[in-house]
Amino acid sequence: MIPAGFEYHRPGDIASAIGILQEHGDEARVIAGGHSLIPMMKLRMAEMGHLVDLQAIDELKGIEVGADTVTLGAMVTQHELITHEGLAAAIPLIREAALQIADPQVRYVGTVGGNVANGDPGNDMPGLMQCLNATFDLSGPDGNRSVAAREFYEAAYFTAREDEEILTRISIPVPSAGVGQAYEKQKRKIGDYATAAAAVMVGNGTASVAMTNLADTPVWSEGASAALADGDVNGCVAAMLDAIDPVADNRGPVEFKKHVAGVMLRRAIDRAQSRAG
Repeated sequence: MIPAGFEYHRPGDIASAIGILQEHGDEARVIAGGHSLIPMMKLRMAEMGHLVDLQAIDELKGIEVGADTVTLGAMVTQHELITHEGLAAAIPLIREAALQIADPQVRYVGTVGGNVANGDPGNDMPGLMQCLNATFDLSGPDGNRSVAAREFYEAAYFTAREDEEILTRISIPVPSAGVGQAYEKQKRKIGDYATAAAAVMVGNGTASVAMTNLADTPVWSEGASAALADGDVNGCVAAMLDAIDPVADNRGPVEFKKHVAGVMLRRAIDRAQSRAG
């Protein structure tokens, strides 16, 4: 189908983009890669009078790898996450997950900011960012603020971002040497969302565990992470299975999804532990 008519804006800086959002209110929506919004518009499930394209804003681009922190611009594409050697050396978990998102055509255009900002529980990066204890930088009419990824997601498609705010950057602490990392994803076919996916970091007496598409938000479990840090794999899996809340759909019944979740989590733990030390 063809989307309803809209006015197209291509601002050159963040302040101009925020100004357009303020001017047009509920009628305006920012667009990054467009893989979530454009299909909804073509199906007439979303009608926007004004689209604010972020592609021309250089402030939203670039990958910075520091000794302690990695910073990703919101408009960094999944392809850039895969091909940046410095990022792969600092946090290999990001490349491993990005390679499992959709297909190469999508990854050339799809952005990390779009993936984390729209609150889709099926997206890969939100759970990954919770596992990594990332922080999201937001800019809006009232200035700039930061929100932890573990506090950002409120319900399916509802986040802590206000309507007139733009997610601008993602800051991620670099895991210490000796921390093993792994991402395991089960999906029905190439390009599909996960039936269940698990992100794991473990080593040096610490651990972090998050899962994707098994509730109306990504699920980071403090209990599962603490159990794994103590070396209790069974306790970790049990705590995570208690934390998730899958629903039956065309990917399977609840019992099947919980079974797949346990399998994916154990595989991710095994691989992360094999890479630790």
